[in-house]
Amino acid sequence: MTSPVVAVLGTGTMGAGMVRSLRRAGLPVRMWNRDPAKAQALTGTGAEASGSPAEAVEGADVVLTMVLDADAVVDVITKASPPTGTPWVQTSTVGVEGAQRTVDTARELDLVLVDAPVLGTREPAEKGALVVLASGPEEVRGRVAPVFDAIGSKTLWLGPAGAGSRLKLVANSWVFMVTAGVAQAVALARALDLDPQDFLAAIEGGPLDAPYVHLKSDLMLREEYPVSFGLTGAAKDARLIRAALASSGVSDRLTAAVLETMDAAADRLPEPEGVDLAALIAGLEG
Repeated sequence: MTSPVVAVLGTGTMGAGMVRSLRRAGLPVRMWNRDPAKAQALTGTGAEASGSPAEAVEGADVVLTMVLDADAVVDVITKASPPTGTPWVQTSTVGVEGAQRTVDTARELDLVLVDAPVLGTREPAEKGALVVLASGPEEVRGRVAPVFDAIGSKTLWLGPAGAGSRLKLVANSWVFMVTAGVAQAVALARALDLDPQDFLAAIEGGPLDAPYVHLKSDLMLREEYPVSFGLTGAAKDARLIRAALASSGVSDRLTAAVLETMDAAADRLPEPEGVDLAALIAGLEG
């Protein structure tokens, strides 16, 4: 199968980028979003907007979900009710318990689940440069390969469904620590009457340097936070990470501190749902 018809359920920040990447690769796309305007805005790509999840999956070879959380995932795939045996590519970040719910839901609906959260934010989604953390049956890999090739630069196959969601928590725990570390360094430099740019110059080109550090620090220094990875969505993921840490017997004190900072920032910002994760620096500065 070289050009499967893909139903994309959820065309927000990440889903919209996936739609554009799928269309750029020549794959037919049928799409749905709770806010119909967001799906309609993508029809210029050649993707077809649908009025309901069930309408979107009609004639689809692969169904892809990219919505907020496990509750939304289960709700939308149940309403869609794709035909028996349809590959279901679940890309939302749902955590350990949420991943098990998707496994159970796939069994109830008789779908072939590929648990495949992605690493990357808005720009990689737009460029088809996500990293796909895929887990699911060996026999379905060929059927979903064109989808993963279109949306990602790399696909890791990790075993049975659920492993992808677990690795996504591990990766996001690292992302949050790096972002919080950058925020603290910038805030402390300012508080000590230093130019934060001097901190960035000190680490530039060294083993602790990374493009992500400069990307997030630039937003913090400009105090402009266009959404790439939203603050409130990140806080949702941090809670999933805390739950995973608790259930696995690993201390959650570091993630707890980062989550406290996220929540403090959200309390101080007028529209926390409309800012990037980099805005967590507001939870550190007076």
